[in-house]
Amino acid sequence: MSDGPKILIVDDEPNIRDLLTTSLRFAGFAVRAVGNGAQAISAVLEEEPDLIILDVMLPDMNGFGVTKRLRSSGYTSPILFLTAKDDTEDKITGLTVGGDDYVTKPFSLDEIVARIKAILRRTMNEDEDAIIRAGELTMDQDTHEVTIGDTAIELSPTEFKLLRYLMLNPNRVLSKAQILDHVWEYDFNGDAGIVESYISYLRRKLDQFSAEPIIQTKRGFGYMLKAAKA
Repeated sequence: MSDGPKILIVDDEPNIRDLLTTSLRFAGFAVRAVGNGAQAISAVLEEEPDLIILDVMLPDMNGFGVTKRLRSSGYTSPILFLTAKDDTEDKITGLTVGGDDYVTKPFSLDEIVARIKAILRRTMNEDEDAIIRAGELTMDQDTHEVTIGDTAIELSPTEFKLLRYLMLNPNRVLSKAQILDHVWEYDFNGDAGIVESYISYLRRKLDQFSAEPIIQTKRGFGYMLKAAKA
């Protein structure tokens, strides 16, 4: 059994449970998987997981109902919803009842692992989690200081949030829709042009201190923060 963070998978489809279990164990997580809401509630009572991956559509009760039960019982660890519908109302409902994030089916296993790591980075009380490093960039989430090498970079609050999301997903292409959801969240009613504008602002501030562009455009797909791997 891995000594990594404990993940509970709740999904009534055996193939999805098996796929997620194998992938997350390979990524270093300790994993338990169950097939319905009642089993999920029992599993949380037996051994409180660090994060739950919870399908919205379950045979006995939906994922929102499970979340309400868990939150009312005092469970505070993050919950990541799996949903078959890319529906704004479902996303808002999930956040309202106590969810932390969502992934739409069909999903990328790499995306699931990245989301879990990002969520746990935000929620687990470890001192080193205050510092994010990606290539030449260093970000202190407590002081909101950003540096490239020894040079301090002044950012607005929105620029900071955008750069933080990119740094949590280095060398990974992020779509404009993903960036809108994670940086502007669910109360922003504009269009994806705001993403292009803020990417441009960041580039003007970062690229003057770097030998090559840090944020790359992948046309037709989105943006990627290029970071040399250690």
